[in-house]
Amino acid sequence: MTAAAVAERMPRPAASVPLAWLRERGMGASVLVAALSSAFGVVLLVATDYIGALLRADPYVGNSETLAFVLGFLSFVLIGVAVYVAAIVTANTFATVIAGRTRRIALLRLIGASARSQRAEVARQGMAVGAIGAAIGLVAGTVVAAAGVWLAGTLLGTGQTSFTLLQPALLAPAVVVALTTWAAAWAGSRRVLTVTPLQSLGGSVEAAHETLTRRTRRNAAAIVLFVLGGMLLAAGVLVGLITPLGVIVAFVGGILSFTGLAVGATLVMPPVLRLIGRIFGRSAPARLAAENALRYPERSSRMAIGVVMGVTLVTMFAVAIESVKSVLTATSGGELPAEMATLLDTFSGIMMGLVGFSAVIAAVGLVNLLTIGVVQRRRELGLLRALGVSNGQVRRMVLLEAAHITVASLLTGLVLGTAYGWIGAQSLLGTVPVRASDGPASTFVLPAVPLWPVVAVILATAVLTLVAAVVPTRLATRVAPVEALAE
Repeated sequence: MTAAAVAERMPRPAASVPLAWLRERGMGASVLVAALSSAFGVVLLVATDYIGALLRADPYVGNSETLAFVLGFLSFVLIGVAVYVAAIVTANTFATVIAGRTRRIALLRLIGASARSQRAEVARQGMAVGAIGAAIGLVAGTVVAAAGVWLAGTLLGTGQTSFTLLQPALLAPAVVVALTTWAAAWAGSRRVLTVTPLQSLGGSVEAAHETLTRRTRRNAAAIVLFVLGGMLLAAGVLVGLITPLGVIVAFVGGILSFTGLAVGATLVMPPVLRLIGRIFGRSAPARLAAENALRYPERSSRMAIGVVMGVTLVTMFAVAIESVKSVLTATSGGELPAEMATLLDTFSGIMMGLVGFSAVIAAVGLVNLLTIGVVQRRRELGLLRALGVSNGQVRRMVLLEAAHITVASLLTGLVLGTAYGWIGAQSLLGTVPVRASDGPASTFVLPAVPLWPVVAVILATAVLTLVAAVVPTRLATRVAPVEALAE
């Protein structure tokens, strides 16, 4: 077959139909992730500025620089966390999309296109996705913020507070989200560089475990990041015994260590998935689900790491706030004043809601990646149907795959969240004198794990498993064996 015939038979490039690639499975969810991140940033900035305006109007706390710093720091951290989660979800999405384009990219390579030009095209698509999502989020976030300011003014009766809603600073989250999405798409498209023209003869296949173990550079970088982050976490605890600024050192350590975990997810998650696979029984769908989760660990790890992030964040803040509450209870003689308890519970609820937004972004990523995975496995599902596997068994297999990933992510996230939460509390409160009932003052903060937030996380993860499997199971049972095998 000539090169012209190959070019005629292959799908039309995205450049020939403007923005046609946006209809590709996964791109819509990436736009949604960018929009959610941008809207969250806008709403948080407006809320912080509005609260600051209310405080400035108060004659007692109007000049408090500490409150202004705390509000600004929390806003920066929460927006940073949301953008960080969105970046990893986007990078994983684009990496999965590239795996599905393997044959198309190989055909383009066969007729003379370079790998770098293909990667540049993916980066441009990432910039477009980020810009579209950021713009939508900017508009939606501004509308929601305006409604919130009006509602707060009505309920609180604040009257004419010196506050301006529309300001140039609101563009910052949109710009950051657009640039982060572009960078995430560039990072997720690195597999383009390894696609060879010979792969045009096959289908889209994820990297096997043997291939991943040979990625020495990436694995080494993941280990270095994780070890360096762990050292900074330990340093934050030690610095926290001298000054509360130890929490900043611990925060940097947490970012680096979790980034190392995300980069090296293919080293960490497969053993956890293998362990979880044993609790689902030995039926044919259960064994197939376990093997699918382990056969291509890169795909499973990409799905899992987003949920790990969400569970870790919620658990971390819950443990940190509960630990703070226990320390304050000890310093007040064993019983926390009612006003302080109410204030801490309110703050905890607000923080859990804000952090839960990042968990929603991670959940969108899981649903998206599971759906893309089923679409890219049409030939495999068609072969199973041809061998006699029923629709019900295929449906159970996909559901159990989602259960494998979410349960493994839940356990990993609970462990990491408890550790990060305790380290955060210890690095912040290490200088607070706590007099134990049996002896001298102590500066060691014991981790406090709240029951109900953990129960809520477990229930939310169970619901996520069911929701994430709805669309993929429907797609899986619609696969006609003859059509799938002919692809």
